[in-house]
Amino acid sequence: MRQIQLQKPGQFIDRQVPRPNAFAGEALVRICAVGICGSDFHAFAGSHPAYTYPRVLGHELSGIVVEVPPNEKGIQVGDSCAIEPYLSCGECPSCVAGRNNCCERLRVLGIHVDGGMQGALSVPLSLLHKSDRLSLEQLALIETLGVGAHAVERSHLSEGESALVIGLGPIGMASAQFARAAGAAVRVLEKNEWRRKLAERVGFEALSEPDDKLADVVFDATGSGKSMGASIHRAAHGGRVVYVGLTREEVAIDDPLFHRRELTLYASRNSCGQFPRIIRMIENNEIDTSYWITDRLKLTDVLRGFTALAGNPKVMKAIVDIEETDG
Repeated sequence: MRQIQLQKPGQFIDRQVPRPNAFAGEALVRICAVGICGSDFHAFAGSHPAYTYPRVLGHELSGIVVEVPPNEKGIQVGDSCAIEPYLSCGECPSCVAGRNNCCERLRVLGIHVDGGMQGALSVPLSLLHKSDRLSLEQLALIETLGVGAHAVERSHLSEGESALVIGLGPIGMASAQFARAAGAAVRVLEKNEWRRKLAERVGFEALSEPDDKLADVVFDATGSGKSMGASIHRAAHGGRVVYVGLTREEVAIDDPLFHRRELTLYASRNSCGQFPRIIRMIENNEIDTSYWITDRLKLTDVLRGFTALAGNPKVMKAIVDIEETDG
């Protein structure tokens, strides 16, 4: 049994925490903030196919380093870090090609193995990304932002092009922000009035229904098979469509139109190598996170909070604040 300081001086909790393996390049991190993902809600309801139970949720993570071996990354005890949740094998063809997000044996913290809704985790140093300027809540947003950043990178979107983002949940909002940062003219399509107004408030043209204007790149972040199939109708000739959202439904595509416009269809999975770039962009005020967090919970509030938040149409991102949990 190890005694890990979790909150303020003098407040401790006794918990069995796996010791970090210094020889394997692991650090012990005190978890501070955990973002709640849509997949967490599905896992909580027992309806997500990727989760096995029992499982400690939490893959959008930040924390403070408690123990760390000597390392070339310059990470020290006391550093605030975003935690990349993807445990890749490093050996399969995808990993060797630098695409660890497509690892054949990928495990994700909080999904396939226990995640961050607990006091501490032992984490490989390669998955820690520090910042002495961002708050712990901002660092917990990096994983979600990374999914959108990777989708934009997959699309090869360039300055001066037009982009349409369909579905303005957290992944859609992240895609819209990075599309704008790439220099594109960005519109968003969202049925939820609250999210449309939020998008307009931060400078996006927001639509409640599709119009006839086509986009060079269409990002579908709805997770709806029907919407994903229809999204190719929104893409211009020679354009690209990126499926950012994931669905178990069949996706029907109008093949004559797909060929006539010679469209390119991309799938986008997780985040790949985006964490350092995103941290720098937020530090340089190129990405605004000020409007992201709409709800905050203590760890002790999670059971009640999940039930309330899952059906709330006015949520963008909820954060579980482990620091505020009484020991």
